[in-house]
Amino acid sequence: MLEKTFGLFFYLKQAKNQKDGLRYVYLRITVDGKPVEMSTKQLWSPARWNVDAGRATGQKEDTRTLNAYLDMLSSKVFQAKKILIEDDKELTAEALKNVLLGKSNETRTILEVFQRHNEQMEALVGQEFAPLTLKRYKTAKEHTASFIKWKYKKDDMAIRDLNYEFITEFNFWLRSARGCNHNSAIKYMSNLKKVVLICVNNKWLKKDPFQGFKLTKKEVVKNPLSRDELKRLTEKVFEVERISQVRDIFLFCCYTGLAYVDVKQLKTTDIVIGMDGEPWIDTTRQKTDAPTRIPLLDTALEIIEKYKDHPQCCAAGVVLPVLSNQKMNAYLKEIATLCGISKTLTFHIARHTFATTVTLSNKVPIETVSKMLGHRSLKQTMIYAKILDVKISEDMKGLRERLKGL
Repeated sequence: MLEKTFGLFFYLKQAKNQKDGLRYVYLRITVDGKPVEMSTKQLWSPARWNVDAGRATGQKEDTRTLNAYLDMLSSKVFQAKKILIEDDKELTAEALKNVLLGKSNETRTILEVFQRHNEQMEALVGQEFAPLTLKRYKTAKEHTASFIKWKYKKDDMAIRDLNYEFITEFNFWLRSARGCNHNSAIKYMSNLKKVVLICVNNKWLKKDPFQGFKLTKKEVVKNPLSRDELKRLTEKVFEVERISQVRDIFLFCCYTGLAYVDVKQLKTTDIVIGMDGEPWIDTTRQKTDAPTRIPLLDTALEIIEKYKDHPQCCAAGVVLPVLSNQKMNAYLKEIATLCGISKTLTFHIARHTFATTVTLSNKVPIETVSKMLGHRSLKQTMIYAKILDVKISEDMKGLRERLKGL
């Protein structure tokens, strides 16, 4: 409910024990007949003051300077009034005074809400969120803080100052100053949007500044290993044991679809006998916390058997002796060269190879592949089906044969 009456007025007030000379200029704000007053810290002579107008009189420079200052204070009062109304706060003279003095303890800031969100997320890691998800949100908060510092020269900003310009400028800054590619920038923007929606839903922010801003990722062309490349990689004999070990672990991922972090954490207890009497992997993806159940193919079983007595596996109770991600990727570059493979070998490529070359190309239904990959929706798996030129060729070959019979 808006105020019934509102007024502001400037007047001169005589200080205690002050009998003559200059007086302090005071501001009186009145809402619904209840006033508050505050000093402007300005001194002025009563002889040069218009009581009715509440302004200094005369044409001197000091008169113009004081009146301009009082006009500016008046504008700030109306701005404070607007803030209280937009934030659905009770409009009182005292509330206006607190906003003007910066004492409004309900003024929330962007980074404050972001930090609170991340703390709540951290408490749920392992239950509802994966550690990597938390890490990404922490990075997004750091980027937001750096952007505010760069753009606005502040350590933080009031939530109410968030607008469409902030969103678009932040997006540009991520790409330019931070060097993020399109999809990485969109991920960080999506993280910020989640925090912004918390503010909107709590009515701390009147309007969603993301309205009209498209958070669309670009489709990344996946480049899995072909059947020939997978064959070359499998049959290659390496003289160095460490390189052979890395190749085997990479192949294991090609035949199971596990991501690097999941194969590194794969315990011997995660290998179970399935309902068909065959060995299965029964684990949970760290990234999405989604359950993953995968029947083990012969190649994967042979690799497990090969390393079952490896000291690292015995000591940690893990299935394979996985090195650090950095070391694994360094060895994979060497392996690609030795096998005559021009593609950059990564564990993402291994996962894509399982989805396409190993399963989809061999007519495993996409619903089954999606379940084994630990995807939460079929839409995630569809990106692999789009790149199967081999399957397209086979399907069209079958169509040609059928058309001949017409």
